[in-house]
Amino acid sequence: MKLIYQVEDKVKTGQLIVFALQQLLAIMTATLVVPIIVGNGMSPAAALFGAGCGTLIYVLFTQKKSPVFLGSSFAFIGSMCAAFAGGVSISLGYLGIIIGAVFAGLVYVVIAIIVKAVGVEWINKLMPAVVIGPTVAIIGLSLAGNAVGDITTGGVKVDGVAVASPLAALLGGLVTLGVTMVCSAYGRKSGKLIPFIYGIIAGYIYCLILTVIGNAAGIDSIKLISFDPFKALVADGVGLSTFLSVPAFTFVTAFGGFSELNGTYIGTIFAAYVPVAFVVFAEHIADHKNISSIIERDLLKEPGLHRTLLGDGIGSMVGAFFGGCPNTTYGESIGCVAITKNASIYTIIAAAIGAILISFISPFIAFVNSIPSCVMGGVCMALYGFIAVSGLKMVQNVDLNKNKNLFVVSVILIAGIGGLTLNFGAVTITSVACALILGILANLLLKNAPEDGE
Repeated sequence: MKLIYQVEDKVKTGQLIVFALQQLLAIMTATLVVPIIVGNGMSPAAALFGAGCGTLIYVLFTQKKSPVFLGSSFAFIGSMCAAFAGGVSISLGYLGIIIGAVFAGLVYVVIAIIVKAVGVEWINKLMPAVVIGPTVAIIGLSLAGNAVGDITTGGVKVDGVAVASPLAALLGGLVTLGVTMVCSAYGRKSGKLIPFIYGIIAGYIYCLILTVIGNAAGIDSIKLISFDPFKALVADGVGLSTFLSVPAFTFVTAFGGFSELNGTYIGTIFAAYVPVAFVVFAEHIADHKNISSIIERDLLKEPGLHRTLLGDGIGSMVGAFFGGCPNTTYGESIGCVAITKNASIYTIIAAAIGAILISFISPFIAFVNSIPSCVMGGVCMALYGFIAVSGLKMVQNVDLNKNKNLFVVSVILIAGIGGLTLNFGAVTITSVACALILGILANLLLKNAPEDGE
């Protein structure tokens, strides 16, 4: 893939701001939704602040050589919920999610030390292209249901149920997707570099027009945008908090939980977080193999897997300290790099700084929360699709006429697309991790098989 901006390339200030905004829009919805799912008063703005800080830590550890944004990890949602289980206080729960992130980050640190000592060749032998390629594809394909579900959903809800017509929402998603594709394929200069911004703007305008008509005519089925996030800004009158507000940082509340902390609770947190960290490690490998194929540089060798692990692990600890959510490399960010062909690390740095600053700007957070699901669904159809295609490109040089390779790829694809998961109490091994594990086992079983016809 010929990149317009390589990793070390600098970008003019004006363009850099727009590119960073595009990265933010690509990762922001998922980053903000994790604390909303976990609940217990967790702040989406604080999670965004934590993601920005975590990303800067990651960039520092990887020596500005890996252009990926870190956002809130969905894999740890069950672990985070476990921290609040049993009727514990909010303060202790917040302290628990910080302690859990430290445990998970330490897993990465330990693995990084091992990798530094023995190298990464064992990773390449354990996970060659025939294994890692389809696994990367599964990362995108496993998210397909989310994109399709979003693209038929509007923003207005009554009693928790979306009232917009699926057809009206679908058209909004298709407008977003269509404009994104046209800008990327036919656009010149900014159109080709920031197609997602144009797509989101077009989709939002479409939804806004229908919503205004729906409100005027009393037609609920075309009300696609919920203005509740904006109404919340002025619920108590217009003041400074309407425009600027300090996020509710996790550590502030967590300090009150130390008096309740005990060994049993720490053991519960350890059991909830550490196994998941090993699962996310597998996804860490897949993500970095994917971005390596896009920038045509092996990040596992330079700056090195030990550095990417340290960046991810320490960045996750820092992110959770502020926002409660452990961080992870985001496929949406990687997809954005692939589609726009902009791998400049300075875009990632600017996006991280932007995330930190924006977390204080109430209207912008409200705007992002008001973007209809169908609009983000249209964007994600492209993003997730590119992740899947990136994985499939990794196996283009694998000889699939050989049964042993065909079996490995088949097992991974079917396990991943079929949604195979394993549950061990509060720990869930995701479909991506299950597919990868099965692929590794199948490859080890068949790697010494004779060539077909022998």
